[in-house]
Amino acid sequence: MAAIYSGIHLKLKSPHTPWEDKLKLARFAWISSQCLLPNKEQVLLDWCTHALTGWYNQKVEFSKNVLEGLWCYLDDLLHSRKLHASLKQGKAISMRLNMAQLLLDQLQECAGAAVRLPVCVSTLLSVCQGILSSPALSSVFTTKYELMVNLLAKVCSFACCELQKPLLTGCSEPDPRTDLVTDVQIQPASDLYSSENDPVTKSPPDHSVVDVDKVPFKPKENLGSAHLFELLLKVLSSYLSVQRQQANPNRVFTLVTNQLIQPLVLLRHQLTSGEHAPSHTHLHLRQQLGRDIRVKIDLILQSALFPSEHLAFYKEELLPSKGDSGKRGPGGAKGPLKPVTGILCKLSAQGYCEPPLHYAVKSNTVSLVFKFFLESYRKGRGESEEEQRMLCFYFLTRLVPALDVSVDGHSSAKADQPISASPVEKCPPPSCPPESWSLALLAVESLLSQALTADIYNVAADRIRHGEAQLNFYRALAEVLLNLAQPSTPAWYRCLKLLLTLNHLILEPDLDQLLSSTWINAECMDARVQRARQLLLCSLLQTYTKLRQLPRFFSELLSVICQPALGDLRPPLLSDGVTASLKTCVLDTPPSQSLEICSVLLENIRRYILPDLVKEQREVAKMEVDRAGDNVGAIKEVKVDQERDDGSLRLFAISQLLHVVLFSLRTLDNASPLPLVRQSQRLMEEMQQVVKDLLQMLSSEKKRIKSNTQRKGKKNQNKKDSQKVPEKHALWEQKTQEAVLLLRYTWMEVDTLFHIHCSKYTSLDSSSHTAAKSKSEDPVSVDASALLHIESLLSGEILSVPLQPSLISPSCSPMSCLQLKLHTLQQMKKVLCDTSLLSQLSAAELLNRAAQFILAKGELEMSLGEEQVWDGQIGSVTASSYHVAHWYLVTSNLPVIAPYLSGEDLGYIANVLVSSLLDRQPARGKDLPPGCLSVSLVSSQLLQSPLLAELPSLFSPTVYSLAQRIFGVLLAAHASKVCPTLQKIQEGRNVSGGERDASQLLVRKETVVEDILVSSETGEMFILLSDTQTEELVNLLQILTSLHPDGMSSEDLSSIFLILFFMLTSTSSYSDQMRRQGGSGDDAVFVGKLLQILASLLEGRNFPGVLKLIHGGTLLQAVVSSLLWHSNSGRFHSTSNSGWLDLIKAVQGFIRSFVQLIIVRNSSVRLNLDQFASFITSKDITSKYIVVSGRPDTGASVLSVHLLLASLTSFSKAMTSNLGRSKPMNQTLVHMLTRTTSALGPAIESVIRTQPGTQPASVLSQAFVVEVVTVMMHCELSSLSVEDENKQNDSQPTLSHTALYRSFCLQILKEMSSASRPMDFLVSSLHFLSAYYTTVGRTGGKSDEVQREASKGGKELDALYTQILQNVYRLLTAPWLTSSEICELEPAVQLLLRHLVEKSTTNQFNLLLLLIREVLDVSKLRAGNYREVLSAVIIIKLLSCCQLPEPCTKALWLIAPQLISAMVGLVRSSSQDISLTRSFTIPVVMVMTSLLRQGEGLIPNPHHVILVLGALQSVPLDRLTPLIYQSAFLAVHEALFAIIQCHPQVMLNAAPSFLNVFHRLVASIMQEGRQRGDSDTGPASDVYLQCSRLIERMYSHIAAIAENFTTLSAFMVAQYVTELQKVTLRTDIKLHLTEGIYRILDLCLEQDIKFLTAGLQMGVREVFNELYSSYTHYHKAQRQGEDKYTV
Repeated sequence: MAAIYSGIHLKLKSPHTPWEDKLKLARFAWISSQCLLPNKEQVLLDWCTHALTGWYNQKVEFSKNVLEGLWCYLDDLLHSRKLHASLKQGKAISMRLNMAQLLLDQLQECAGAAVRLPVCVSTLLSVCQGILSSPALSSVFTTKYELMVNLLAKVCSFACCELQKPLLTGCSEPDPRTDLVTDVQIQPASDLYSSENDPVTKSPPDHSVVDVDKVPFKPKENLGSAHLFELLLKVLSSYLSVQRQQANPNRVFTLVTNQLIQPLVLLRHQLTSGEHAPSHTHLHLRQQLGRDIRVKIDLILQSALFPSEHLAFYKEELLPSKGDSGKRGPGGAKGPLKPVTGILCKLSAQGYCEPPLHYAVKSNTVSLVFKFFLESYRKGRGESEEEQRMLCFYFLTRLVPALDVSVDGHSSAKADQPISASPVEKCPPPSCPPESWSLALLAVESLLSQALTADIYNVAADRIRHGEAQLNFYRALAEVLLNLAQPSTPAWYRCLKLLLTLNHLILEPDLDQLLSSTWINAECMDARVQRARQLLLCSLLQTYTKLRQLPRFFSELLSVICQPALGDLRPPLLSDGVTASLKTCVLDTPPSQSLEICSVLLENIRRYILPDLVKEQREVAKMEVDRAGDNVGAIKEVKVDQERDDGSLRLFAISQLLHVVLFSLRTLDNASPLPLVRQSQRLMEEMQQVVKDLLQMLSSEKKRIKSNTQRKGKKNQNKKDSQKVPEKHALWEQKTQEAVLLLRYTWMEVDTLFHIHCSKYTSLDSSSHTAAKSKSEDPVSVDASALLHIESLLSGEILSVPLQPSLISPSCSPMSCLQLKLHTLQQMKKVLCDTSLLSQLSAAELLNRAAQFILAKGELEMSLGEEQVWDGQIGSVTASSYHVAHWYLVTSNLPVIAPYLSGEDLGYIANVLVSSLLDRQPARGKDLPPGCLSVSLVSSQLLQSPLLAELPSLFSPTVYSLAQRIFGVLLAAHASKVCPTLQKIQEGRNVSGGERDASQLLVRKETVVEDILVSSETGEMFILLSDTQTEELVNLLQILTSLHPDGMSSEDLSSIFLILFFMLTSTSSYSDQMRRQGGSGDDAVFVGKLLQILASLLEGRNFPGVLKLIHGGTLLQAVVSSLLWHSNSGRFHSTSNSGWLDLIKAVQGFIRSFVQLIIVRNSSVRLNLDQFASFITSKDITSKYIVVSGRPDTGASVLSVHLLLASLTSFSKAMTSNLGRSKPMNQTLVHMLTRTTSALGPAIESVIRTQPGTQPASVLSQAFVVEVVTVMMHCELSSLSVEDENKQNDSQPTLSHTALYRSFCLQILKEMSSASRPMDFLVSSLHFLSAYYTTVGRTGGKSDEVQREASKGGKELDALYTQILQNVYRLLTAPWLTSSEICELEPAVQLLLRHLVEKSTTNQFNLLLLLIREVLDVSKLRAGNYREVLSAVIIIKLLSCCQLPEPCTKALWLIAPQLISAMVGLVRSSSQDISLTRSFTIPVVMVMTSLLRQGEGLIPNPHHVILVLGALQSVPLDRLTPLIYQSAFLAVHEALFAIIQCHPQVMLNAAPSFLNVFHRLVASIMQEGRQRGDSDTGPASDVYLQCSRLIERMYSHIAAIAENFTTLSAFMVAQYVTELQKVTLRTDIKLHLTEGIYRILDLCLEQDIKFLTAGLQMGVREVFNELYSSYTHYHKAQRQGEDKYTV
């Protein structure tokens, strides 16, 4: 056979053999082991490549089918196992160079051809991938660097085309030149990827050859995109390895810059910006693959453009020459290589991408290039560090102009040729402005952020050594940003914030323009822009607060405010966030500076605003007198009116600022220095004078308008002209009035507050009544009597300014109306504080009128309409938020105004409260911005506060309002029969007259009781509710749930309890469309809600009034009887499983609470309990429901069985928990327990018998049945215990259902850990085992069949002990249990262990401990059995928390050191695998912490405690999600806290180790809590904030035991400031960390401070100086003040 096939080589070379046959022979030669060819792999590879290159060079001719076949044949060769096996064996197989060139040509055609290629693109890509997958074959590219560069450029261009195609042309029609999916492709005849012998065994040679002419080759399924990007990644990897091997970095730079940088950055941009774009979906580009490609591109660019060898070139081109004085030209390098120019010219060049993409690619690449530059060259230390900073800065100055952001004096000049080897190319001059400001600003933001992070700007060095080169550049950039402002772009604000962070002096020369553009004249904008703007403004305030220059900042702000407005109206001055920041800054400012700010504000009003308003007022008066009616006069009058409007708006803005500043001041007290008191006194006098002047101006304006109107009336002008004047001056008059009222209210509040807290301050409002009368002509003198103030407010005359204090009045705006109410409320408080004023005859009447004025019932009616939102600021009250502000004012001051309101008014408040809660929409509450209020939210807060229960005058009307609404629903419902209760309700509602007592409106309780008894006995329903009515009642019940029952009077409580009980027993439901026997699915929810409220009302202190009307036993019987009627009639048949279980829990809770109430209050215990026990254990009940459940066709009756068993169980548990109160009580309860147990036994046995055939598992679950049996066992055991106390003999007690308990134990031990089980069943089973083990030990029974099988010849307790332990261990190691489920099982397991160990022998306990210690093996953890180890760790924790017998306690703590050592090894081993952090490492650390806490004084050797510190060092704290980080952080912190609290003796030797672990926590929270921009809010940020609080607490504990850390306090401070210097912390986190380190600074002595000042490095020293300065100014002064009062 070998001789037959030996001539194939000649046939392949023969020109007479058809190409189709040659292709068949070549395939056969490859797959057949009988074909003998020397060096067959190389021969066939050369033949195929020679044929392909010959066809493309037009040296040979054959059909396109043959061409495709040759490409497929080459692809199969390159991917075959045979070829790769030969290469591994060391055979010399190579690819021809002309084939590499052919591939490059074809790839170029793929990216640029407009016609269909003669070969499938996916095959071509697969060939390239096959070549690069083998080092021997890829050497055709890798040995020649230029070829590799060319290959990468071609593949990148092709990938860019594919990514760009869906974005530019859509995906509807495939492009013929790059159809990667549908092109025909040859399928080989056999699998060339199989082993060498596979083709021979599968088919004979005759059938292995494919007829090329007949069979079109099968297309591969969608492999093109996968081939393209996988090939791209492989090419990038190969190229990167080749590039790293190049010895000439100049050559690499030249080739990368000329050929690669443009396609690479374009490809990177498309991969980054279109990660979720249609192109990625269309090409099936995985995100991970895209990320890998981007990483490779970054490595290529960084290593090629910024090698260490090129640092000198960059210095020559960027750094100024020595003769320069800070100015720098574009170059200066003498050599031919100008790297910066070359890079920027290539990025700015046109043509390498679509024009719409060009600027986006360039802007993204500029920030990326700067990042690479910083990572490569910002590494200098010592003397070179400053030079490296300046180098990075000068590179930055070349990048910013490249974004077309022209910075004067720093823009690059005309670029030279980048590289001598490249064609002559000049950089285009920068255009201004940029093509896209949003992209430009994002790039500038990225550049500035990187510069800030890299710390390239040292302010002192720049000023001293470099002539402020950096400062001048940043200032120029700031001028560009402010002159070409983009206030609708968030990045614009962020750029300004970064410049402010770099140095506040950058923006200070243009501070007025900055404040105007970003604050005063900023227009309304979307949420993202608002947030960026708010962050900038808050940073401005915080910066000038730290600089102690807040007064100067306000001076600049006022200069901007006092300028004429740019538009028609100024936007609101203070947003919620800016106001909060301003308040914080005022608190951090020294009081003298805060008072200085207030003086500046008042001075601006007095010197600028007020004279302008008075001047304009005179001009208006003059024009009205001299106006001749010409157009010029009218235009001038309009201009004056606009100026007045603008002046009033400026006045209001300054008043608002003054209000916020004064309300944020620290109040004066008796410890305030006298100069500060005098300064405050002068300020208040000045403010009083300003208010006086403003009121005089308003008064004269009112008089002028009044006289002008009268004059015009005399001249008989038409009505239209007479109404023109008030309309014309409405805006300025309204705003001026609001500003005056706000100033006056602020002045009154602050003056009163200063007077109350500081005896050295003299109130300006405390002059005598006589003195006030003598000055009554002075409009600003305040009467000593607050009663006269109230009178003037109510009459509408506020110091000669007539107002109509009503929202509907045109002369009073919503804000003015609210401020009048605030004035009135303030005066009411002053009257209430003065007993002499209260004794006056007119006081009560005036206070009543004032309270009604504040209430304003007419305005409250309008608040129940559309839901409004208010941000809580008095300056932002408008017509759209007034009702919220008014309702908030009323509810927050109810203790003041409620005593002076009539019963009708209080009832009205209650109606508004209930109506707003019913009308609220839950979705709206969720959409409220943070810190905002709505009417319904304010009502909800009032309902949940303890204030309402302390106001019985309002609480009772609220209950009455709810009751009336319930009555309304019941009366509107369908009455199936005559109901006396409904008749009484209707009669009560028809009563008319004046004051109606609640007892007249509510029904007679005896009638309700009678209807309750009738319904519970007969099962008849008086009222049928629709679904809508049921929903209304549920909403009312939800409100009623929030009311505290102790606030109800006896009358209210008994009435509402009985009407709710009537609803429970006498109402049912039907569908809105048609009646049906079964109820709706919401019936169980409604009944459950009723039972929950009834149970909560039992806790009311006035509930005994209900028991005077109806016996407790009767109520219990009525509940169970009515529910049994409902369930057996099918009312709950359509209820979901969860709804039914909630109802069962509600029934059990009500029975348990009621029985507890009867027993505790000793309310006819025997009578009530015997009545209920007789009913629930009667033969009628048990036979009716238990026997019925045996019928297989009664689905609803199963619910009745469930309900009856649940009632019996809760009744028994409540009585069992009260045994031991007294002997008579014990006898009564034991008698009842015997009856209930005798009823439970047959019921359970009946259920078990019927369960396999008729029991729905969703209702009567295994867990419930086990729980019932457990309660039975507890009842029997408790009864036996009580009976044993009365027995004289020592006879052995016996249980009546021993066989039942034994069978349950056997079944539970068999099923508990065998397979996945519900959690409720596992918990119930563990509780049963605890009770059963105790019962067996108590009754002393002998061994039975079950235990004899488990432990033959052993005692029953020993066998049971072993069985339970084995099952618990198997359960904890079960793979189907999650970590959270194990945590849920821990309490039940701990209870079981406690019962097991209570009476176990020492040998049994020692055996348990030894088994645990054996499991704590690191080898098991490394083998992957971490659950097995974790179960033993959990058992250790639970045992340490149990109350053990003394021998067991000694044994446990004797072996505890060995257990701790083993767990230390486990923590260290598991910490190496970060995936085990949450599931294993953290639980083990928590168990060690538990042992340390429980072992206080019991662990003799401190060495084992020190071992725990070593283990804590290895706990992972990096690269964790926020929740896992919080768990790890908390675990380590709690371990440290346990050591410092329970083992203080260890601190004598282990303080350094302790501090090292603690420093890991501090460093980690600094890294995680650094500023991240928009991600600083949300759940993750709350996690880090909580961790920072723990750090502060630990610092306090360390300071509390200063004797152990005195010598290390300086070391702790040094560690802290070193870490702080690396990051910029969030403000809230920094606050807690700073407060903590202050405690350590308290421990530092003077020599420690000197040591830190001298020993720290330059940057760290600056951070420490700032920290110590704030410590001295804030904390130390406060501590010294507290020391004066410390004994």
